[in-house]
Parts: sequence; structure tokens; C-alpha cells
Amino acid sequence: MDWLQILSNTASSILSPATLGYALAALGLAVHFGYGGLINMGIAGFMAIGAYGYAISVLSFGLPWWLAALIGLVASAVFALILGIPTLRLRGDYLAIVTIAAAEVVRLLFLTTAFEDVTGSADGLSGYHQSFRSSNPIPAGTYGFGPFTYNETDWWVRITGLVTLAIAALVVWMVTRSPWGRVLKGIREDEDAVRSLGKNVFSYKLQALVLGGVLAAAGGIVYALPSAVSPGVYVTSLTFFVWTALLLGGAATVFGPLLGSLIFWVLQTFLSNVLPALVGAGILPFMSEIQAGTVRFILVGVALMLLVIFMPQGILGNKKELTFVK
Repeated sequence: MDWLQILSNTASSILSPATLGYALAALGLAVHFGYGGLINMGIAGFMAIGAYGYAISVLSFGLPWWLAALIGLVASAVFALILGIPTLRLRGDYLAIVTIAAAEVVRLLFLTTAFEDVTGSADGLSGYHQSFRSSNPIPAGTYGFGPFTYNETDWWVRITGLVTLAIAALVVWMVTRSPWGRVLKGIREDEDAVRSLGKNVFSYKLQALVLGGVLAAAGGIVYALPSAVSPGVYVTSLTFFVWTALLLGGAATVFGPLLGSLIFWVLQTFLSNVLPALVGAGILPFMSEIQAGTVRFILVGVALMLLVIFMPQGILGNKKELTFVK
């Protein structure tokens, strides 16, 4: 096995658009669940709306990339309002069921052939990169060192993602330490007590759903910046992966989702490289390389179960503040 190549590929995932996109989505989920107590199992739907809103705005309307990104964020906020107004009075498992169903409805709308001219149906959308790449201020060439060597386009994607993530983290850090954030934490702990103090619990929940949904949509846009938008990406497993990243780092924290997403994608990349290599070296003769590549998803599921059982607060979380069992 070429361990140097495996480690190089693993290290390069630290700054990958997927890692940055997951970090933004997990940060939005932290607002929903970690601070607001909303069990949103449809985060993939918010990511899909952000990505498709961005791509459609560029391809169908010829808008510049930054305006298209704003439209994707606004579309996600509108979706949060449509989803939240009739459902946020539900609690716990019922809200989870509604959100996961809503995300599937969104994915199937993008998948249906009825809107194929706009959404691309099963083929998805591509070719929307010109506006973004033409705004790149980085001179043509290859820059960096070791596994972090990229051309000017790849650096522009990563810099945009990092700046977006930094702004998002700052916003969440500020709002969660404001009076609004303290009320939201109170709703998470005991919404009846907060309601007895005269606070409009429904309004606070709706605001949290919109804010977290916009952050998740930003993650969907960053995820789609270097490649294409495909409905096959925004499936239920994507939601579970974002939840794994969130719980790994710490749900009721600002930097926990960032750390969790980083660890999640580093491990995913490492396993996707090392497991097939072990099969090729004859160390795992009882499975094929394709099967070995699939094993990493089994390991992710096992890891999620172990997290919930033994470390529900996550790496950076406070066990006294948030656990699954109180």
C-alpha cells in the first residue's frame, strides 16, 4: 500500500468543499437542535434548496454568482417559513417525521421530469461555474504545499467557503450569546416555563428554523461550487452524516460542528482510501474493493450509535448542558 498517497489524500480533505459544506450545514443544525431543541431530520432539503436556487438562478436567469447565492439563501428562508408555520407546534419525534418527509418532497420535486427544463431532473445541473470563476482574483497557477496544492480555481472555492464559514460561525456565536440566544436555550430546556414568562415560543422557534436553514443552504451552495448539483446527493443519508458531524463535535456549541465535520470527512477520506488498499494487498481477502468502500458507511453508523450512548454531548460539548437523556 502507498501510505504516503493515502495520508496525502486524507490531509487534502481538511480544506475540501465537502468539509466546508458539511460544517455550514452542521452549524445550521446546531442552531436548530443544539440551541433550539428542534429535531430537524430534513437538513438535506435545506442544502438542496440552496444549491438548486444558486444553480437555477445562474443557468435560467443569467444572474451573477453572488446574487444567485443570495437567492438560494432567501429560498431556503422561505422554505423554512412554509415548513415551520404549520409544524413547529409539534414536538420531538413528530417534528422529526415531518421534516424528513419535507426533505424527501423537495428532493422528488427536483427529481421529477415535470420541471426537467429547469432542474435537470435525474441528470441534475452543471455548467453554472463561469460567473463564479470569472470573479476569481487569484492569478492563474498552482499554489500551496504538499497535499494543500491547488490551482487558482480550487483555491477560490476554498477561500470562499472558508470566509462564508467564518462569517456564519461569528453570527451564530453572537446571536447565541445575546438575549435572543438565551431565550432559545430556555425553550430547549423547558418551553412551557419560557411561555409562562410571556415569551412567544413559536416565534423564537420559527426564527431559529429560518436562521439554521439559511446556514444549511449556504453549506449546500459551497458543496456545489466546484462540481454539479444532483438530486442523488441530497438523500436521507446526507442528513444522517450531518447529524453525525454535529454530535461528534458537540451540538450545543459553535465550534463543535466545525470540528465534527473536519473529523468526519478526514475519517471518511481515510477509510475510503485505506479499506480498498487493504483488499488489494490481500489483507481483507473476504471482500471486494467495492464492498470495502461501503464498509465505511457501516462504521459511520456504528460510530453514531456509540456517540449517542457514551458521549452524547460531543467532543466540545458540556454534558450537563445537553444530552439525549436528561
